[in-house]
Amino acid sequence: MVKKNNMVENYMAVLKKYAQFDGRSRRAEYWQFFLANIIVAIIISLLNLIPVVGEIAWILSVLYSLAVFVPGLAVCIRRLHDINKPWHWMFFSCIPVVGGIWFIVLLATEGTKGDNQFGSDPKI
Repeated sequence: MVKKNNMVENYMAVLKKYAQFDGRSRRAEYWQFFLANIIVAIIISLLNLIPVVGEIAWILSVLYSLAVFVPGLAVCIRRLHDINKPWHWMFFSCIPVVGGIWFIVLLATEGTKGDNQFGSDPKI
């Protein structure tokens, strides 16, 4: 039976695997980490509207971005591994317009059932 994780658990799981680029990640883990980062970005942007806090909010934004860059990259690579694609497929997202759309569709694709060359099925 598949264990259902909430967004906070998936977010923390990604941070705990800080620089783990091998293995596989489920769609929920990737997309909930992505959503949590958007929520944090919105909160930091709202802090810019407060006069006293707004002056240092950009520092908080830079520090947070630096803190989640490596885990975000790692979970993206593990997500690609789940659909049986190597890490360098990330570069397709650099193709203007079409590449970004295609990459989003690729990351939303269901993972390979069973084991693949990158590890065992994370759903099991």
